Amino acid sequence: MNSIIVGLLTMGGLGLFFASVLAIASEKLKVKEDPRVEEVYEALPGLNCGACGHPGCHALAEAIVAKGDLDGLRCPPGGSASDEKIAEILGISVGAEIRKRAVIKCGGGKSLAGQRADYHGIKTCTAAQLVVGGAKACTFGCLGYGDCVTVCPFGAIRIDEEGLPKVDELKCTACGLCVQACPRKIIDLVSCANRIVVNCNSHDKGAQVRKVCKVGCIGCMICVKVAPEGYTVKDFLAKVNYDKGDAVAEPGQAKCPTKCIVKL
Repeated sequence: MNSIIVGLLTMGGLGLFFASVLAIASEKLKVKEDPRVEEVYEALPGLNCGACGHPGCHALAEAIVAKGDLDGLRCPPGGSASDEKIAEILGISVGAEIRKRAVIKCGGGKSLAGQRADYHGIKTCTAAQLVVGGAKACTFGCLGYGDCVTVCPFGAIRIDEEGLPKVDELKCTACGLCVQACPRKIIDLVSCANRIVVNCNSHDKGAQVRKVCKVGCIGCMICVKVAPEGYTVKDFLAKVNYDKGDAVAEPGQAKCPTKCIVKL
């Protein structure tokens, strides 16, 4: 019995000793966090959405404090309000901000684009896409079940009567969650200064596009011919050169035969 008690006391003593050593080592070796990290974290909205490219708001706060400025590290949902608070904490200027909003690259709603089947499954774009690519005849077009609406934390997107997403520019923070949620990648984040966009996402040849959609891009190159600096056509799909500005792109919009180039 005495040997058992001695053994228990010995083990307890050793446990206490090693616990004390670990506690002292932890205190001596720990890396102290810059107190500004917590302040910057408090200035962020706390959504942990990942739109900034970091796994969460705390990781973004650490990156901002480590870099010492906001260049490439802005929080889209937080917007200018968060930027100003963080700039004050760091003692820096906010700097120029290019405000963006989500843009839908599909104009083929119910009355303009055909269906190749009836879909009776789960009413999400992700689920529909898994079933032979969805029921829409255009395999690049919007499926219309609103995955983008579901993930938007600001209520900036709705599905209209044509079954297409509509973005409320005043509510949109360009957080990028809608871009990530769309299985067909028909959503882009574009500067609010750019009003002219190509309202199509199809890479099919012109003849195939005409069969399935009345307002799809047919890759005819007319926009490039009349506005060579304003557009690029790749894989049968036109794209606005946003860095050139709307004035350069306007002639191409006016001449587009399918009216897939629109001014928002």
